[in-house]
Amino acid sequence: MKFATYMLDGAAHSRFGFKKDKYIIDVIRASIWANETKGDSSFFEIPTSLKGALENWDANLSKLKELYALLPEINIHSHSGGGNPIALLEKDIQLLAPVPNPQSFRDFYAFEQHVRAARKLRGLEIHPDWFKIPVFYFSNPSALYGHGEDIPYPKGTEELDFELEFAIIIANGGSDIAQKDAHKYIAGYTICNDWSARDLQREEMAMSLGPAKGKDFANSFGPYMVTPDELEDAWDDDRKLHLRMTCHVNGKLISDGNTNDLYHPFTKMIERASMNAKLLPGDILGSGTVGTGCILELRPENVDGWIKKGDTVKMEIERLGILENQIV
Repeated sequence: MKFATYMLDGAAHSRFGFKKDKYIIDVIRASIWANETKGDSSFFEIPTSLKGALENWDANLSKLKELYALLPEINIHSHSGGGNPIALLEKDIQLLAPVPNPQSFRDFYAFEQHVRAARKLRGLEIHPDWFKIPVFYFSNPSALYGHGEDIPYPKGTEELDFELEFAIIIANGGSDIAQKDAHKYIAGYTICNDWSARDLQREEMAMSLGPAKGKDFANSFGPYMVTPDELEDAWDDDRKLHLRMTCHVNGKLISDGNTNDLYHPFTKMIERASMNAKLLPGDILGSGTVGTGCILELRPENVDGWIKKGDTVKMEIERLGILENQIV
């Protein structure tokens, strides 16, 4: 299933739903519809946010699949719950990050090509321990944007960059999770754009600390959280996920990679992140930048410079959707 969190015009609070054809099905309204038309009130047990549902994900996902199966196959747009339509066209809603308020966002550094290129720019080889340990930094969980949301150009930078990544969202939560069990904690996958102010980042990291101000102003996620069962046929015999990753800036393709280049799998990242610490439902773990997935690596002189006000950055990952934002 594909889950989304969104806002309706004039609403004070976000809602969540799941994708069906060209619609997003509102979970609360669909639950009311099931009660009104089928006499089934059991769907009111589903929490009213995706983050809340992730706390007891196995049971809630089962109930959400049951609700999906109960929906009418035709003319779904004509059905309502409590007098409101249960099916919403995506163009009529504002998508947010799938989990807009996680307790934490850890971004890893797990694509070898990008690590090698980024360190070469600083005159460094890859540290040998990188091949042993999936390393990460903590970013700002309160600066998250969804598909279609405008990104304010950050103050104090002249070198704004994007980073083409994908991410997982944690289900249930736990501590000291072994890699062999870690797949059970992956609720789903989403596209991630780790916006970066390279000049601010360079200042910080010269003092062997960071990135912090170079990264904490914006991260984009979306458009959906895609559950692992949707991607079962995209894995190869070596348990690598094959999904093409691209980024267009103002309609021009400048990044083209694949998820199968990931050196450290997400299961190993979960093991590392949960060591002596508790992962919470809704926490996000990012992959780091795919090879060719940023201007820093491609060099600004080769791609019409750094990102500017008015630029549109569109990321697409097979089966996960499109994540597009404009800088304002």
